[in-house]
Amino acid sequence: MNKRLLVTGSVLGILGIILGAFAAHGLEKLVDSNAIKTFETGVRYQIYHAFFLLILGGTSFVSLKLKKTIFYLVLVGVVFFSGSIYGLATNSLSSFDFKSIALMTPIGGLLLIMSWVILLIGIIKNKVD
Repeated sequence: MNKRLLVTGSVLGILGIILGAFAAHGLEKLVDSNAIKTFETGVRYQIYHAFFLLILGGTSFVSLKLKKTIFYLVLVGVVFFSGSIYGLATNSLSSFDFKSIALMTPIGGLLLIMSWVILLIGIIKNKVD
């Protein structure tokens, strides 16, 4: 599980850097500044959670069961939250109307919050000081 956390965190980080560069250098000619700021929010939260997975994969203070739960919450949360933000920010460039799936954004955010809450619970329940 630790390797899966580390690999996924690395991949999310790599993709976050690529998407951030794309927002700064490619999207600026295609969408307005508000859409760029929105897109950058998705990138920022993706990178935060890439670091979260990297830290979690390198530690032993949370049980394997909780790590698995956190892994899936973060993975689905990032796809829903950041993914829907990327779609909404670039909605004018696509034939698909991403506004029709805008509810995915708060659901993804809730999943990300839940992953942090589960981490907190795991830390509190850990018997080691």
